[in-house]
Amino acid sequence: MGKLQSKLSFHTTKYGADGSVGQTGSIVAQMGSIGTSRQHSPAHTDAVTSVAALKPDLCVSGGRDKSVAVCSWRSGAALRRFVGHEREVTKVTSALDSSRVFSASRDKTVMMWELHGASGPSQHFPGHELVVTGLAVSPDASQLCTGSRDNTVCKWDTETGECLARATISRNLVTHLCWVPGEPYVIQTSEDKTTRIWDSRELQVAHTFPAKQHIQTCCDVSQDGRYCLSSSQGGEATVSVLGPCSFLQCPQDTAESSTAVLQGSQSSHCTGFVLVSPASARA
Repeated sequence: MGKLQSKLSFHTTKYGADGSVGQTGSIVAQMGSIGTSRQHSPAHTDAVTSVAALKPDLCVSGGRDKSVAVCSWRSGAALRRFVGHEREVTKVTSALDSSRVFSASRDKTVMMWELHGASGPSQHFPGHELVVTGLAVSPDASQLCTGSRDNTVCKWDTETGECLARATISRNLVTHLCWVPGEPYVIQTSEDKTTRIWDSRELQVAHTFPAKQHIQTCCDVSQDGRYCLSSSQGGEATVSVLGPCSFLQCPQDTAESSTAVLQGSQSSHCTGFVLVSPASARA
């Protein structure tokens, strides 16, 4: 998948709420500094558990108050609120620039909501036996992948709500899912300390990265599909360069992986982030 890089160069950019862009210097200086932010009125009556981009000026969030909210990040106004889950929302996602919003919950279900539709869910996806902890939608919003602490990953038809495939791996307590842009592949992190790449066409594991020391809590893929970032409870984040052997069922000992490991404090762990490609950051 590429040669292991011995030197790494980091360039960081700070984006202001007013749309301004500025260079922040080294990554260490940025992590140690406190930037400015804009605080808006609460979108939820309890803790916010998940946030995702919906459109360039809109974001969607889920909370312990069992609701899903669509807000303008510029004004802070809550434009829509969806209520239907019986327990707290664990994950939210959407296909970028689409009008469909998806939410997972501790009530073991996933729901689909229409941004310009009724206040109730337009589709239900029941079937998991435990809390749903992973949620990823295909770029065209036609298919949905879900994961749970019941060790299963499922693929769904978003139009009919039909479960198209189900895969179970022992001890694979799913913590997060993300869809690789422009590809039929889904990245998954797990409490078994591994990160897997699923081929959504047959819902089979295409590649498993070597197990880490700590539980893997979250993952994301850059918009160009080249980089995968995963984080752990040990304060460690790993950047992997995705390549042919990541997306093919290559023997484990022949599948190369170019990675960079960022080690932070073990007293806290990352539970979510957004990864952008260098080209996107400069745009």
